[in-house]
Amino acid sequence: MFDFDESIDRRPTRALKWLKYEGTDILPMWVADTEFKAPPSVIAALKDRVEHGIFGYSRPSPELTALIIKRMAERYQWQIEADWIVYMPGVVPALNLACDTFSEPNGNIITAKPIYYPFLHAPGFHGRKAAYVDMVEVDGRWLLDLEQLEAQAKHSDLFLLCNPHNPGGTIYTQAELLAINEIAERHNVVVCSDEIHCDLLLDAGKPHIPYAAISKDAAERSIILMAPSKTFNIAGLCCSFAIIPNAKLRQQFSRAARGIMADVNLLGFVAAEAAYREGDDWLAAQLDYLRHNRDLLVTRLNKVPDVKVLSPEATYLAWIDISALELEDPIGFFEQAGVGVSPGGQFGGSDFIRLNFGCPKAMLEEALDRMISAINNR
Repeated sequence: MFDFDESIDRRPTRALKWLKYEGTDILPMWVADTEFKAPPSVIAALKDRVEHGIFGYSRPSPELTALIIKRMAERYQWQIEADWIVYMPGVVPALNLACDTFSEPNGNIITAKPIYYPFLHAPGFHGRKAAYVDMVEVDGRWLLDLEQLEAQAKHSDLFLLCNPHNPGGTIYTQAELLAINEIAERHNVVVCSDEIHCDLLLDAGKPHIPYAAISKDAAERSIILMAPSKTFNIAGLCCSFAIIPNAKLRQQFSRAARGIMADVNLLGFVAAEAAYREGDDWLAAQLDYLRHNRDLLVTRLNKVPDVKVLSPEATYLAWIDISALELEDPIGFFEQAGVGVSPGGQFGGSDFIRLNFGCPKAMLEEALDRMISAINNR
């Protein structure tokens, strides 16, 4: 029904992912969008809206808000209210807004390391200091070092959580989230949780649990950031939302956004509504495809001497340990082999690279062939 094997030429579209390697045959496997067409329902809704011909200022429809409420209840067993939702043009702007709103100037903001790089930069953008907590390998999964979190929480106002974790692919369990919240509660730390990858779950039986859903206290101290962008490959349409149960935190957040935060793109609203209303069959098919890609990548790379990758539980991103290869210029090495990956140092892990496997299987196989050949012949 849905053709994820289709190879679509994105180069004429000025796509950031492909523009980086314009004029070369390097396969771009870096920035986190996929090579898949958006769901047919999304494309049809956008066509209808474009045919209308007027693109003035817009507001979210009541239907979109209702779909988000329904989605939280059905997929995550989380009962939310309409006025908890604050629409935003992106998760990264919302993350930065949280830094400016829920921490004091020159104060500490906790973030994991490694993590999606805007987390590392956001505190400094707002005159705050980043307080790092290491992600450590535990039984084949990347988890927070809770002793470090406890130590940092004593002197911090805000914790930036990423669940599922990017780049490690961890889906935090109820027990793991409760352990985090015990520390946050003990030291009165606000938690801003980026949950943009919450629909991209690859391991059966491992559900996503919104941080705010674990307890009444967690709900009262949290800002949950979500979007349809990664799920349905519509990131360029710039529609996301924060869910903030605590009225005081929500008021502070919304007030801080006035005059600074742009409105959501009107086509973003249209795409989000169509995706949440009719896109879940497409999503299920995409997840099956991504599971096969994930398993192919993990199996092949773990057979290569001096390379190690833990199987990500979520996302379409692989966090690959290349420390034993002792490459002087890892990115240059793989680009020379014809594959463009993200440097681990960008995320706070210089011994790693991140690879996006959200692409047709043939593209992934070609990338793996090139990488493995280069490693074996170095």
